[in-house]
Amino acid sequence: MPSIRVLLADDHTLVRTALGALLQCFPGIQVVAEASDGEEALQLIPVHRPDVVLMDLTMPGLNGLAATTRVVQAFPAVRVIVLSMHTTAEYVWQALRAGASGYIVKNASTIELERAIHAVMRGEIALSAAVTQGAMADAVAYGTLHAGRPTDLTPRQREVLQLIAAGNTTKEIAQKLHRSIKTVETHRTQIMSRLHIHDVAGLVRYAVRTGLISLDV
Repeated sequence: MPSIRVLLADDHTLVRTALGALLQCFPGIQVVAEASDGEEALQLIPVHRPDVVLMDLTMPGLNGLAATTRVVQAFPAVRVIVLSMHTTAEYVWQALRAGASGYIVKNASTIELERAIHAVMRGEIALSAAVTQGAMADAVAYGTLHAGRPTDLTPRQREVLQLIAAGNTTKEIAQKLHRSIKTVETHRTQIMSRLHIHDVAGLVRYAVRTGLISLDV
C-alpha cells in the first residue's frame, strides 16, 4: 500500500524537526512537507498533496483553527489532525467544528499519534486519551448547550476576530482577506453583537481565552 503522506504545520522549527524524525520511523507514513503557519500550509497542500495535515493550534498569522477550516473547504480529501497542549472542552469543540478529524495533545504517546493518523485515514475521528477521559464529554455538552447561540461564530468571523486581536487595522484585514473595507466592518459589527463585546480590548481577551491568538508567540 502507498505511504500516508503527511504535512507538518507548526511555527517552531525544533518541533517540526523532532516530529518529522519521529514520523519517519513509523512504517507506511511519509513526511512530504513542513509549514511554519497556516497560510504556508495552504500553499503547500496542492504542491505536495498530503493525505493528512498535522496542524498546530496556535501559530502566528493564520492559526490552526482558521487554517483547518480553509483546508477542509478547499481540499476535502485531506484529513486534519490538530495538535495542542489544551484538553479543555472549548478547544476540542472548536477544532471539531472547524472540520478537524482528530485532536491530539502534544504530550500524547508516539503510538497514540501513529494510531490517530491511521484512524483518520479510515474516516474515523481520532482523539487523545487525555481528551476522551472527560474533556470530550464536556465538549459534546458545550456544543449542545451553545449550538446556535450568538457566541457561535462562523469560520469567517473567527478569522476576522483573530486578525483584529492580532492588531491589524480594518484596511489591513480587508487586504489580507481580499474583501472590501465595508465587508470587514460588517463582520466586526456582527462579531461584537454575537459576543456581546463592544471594544477591541475585550475582543483580544476573548481571542486569547479561546485560543484564536496566543500572547507567547
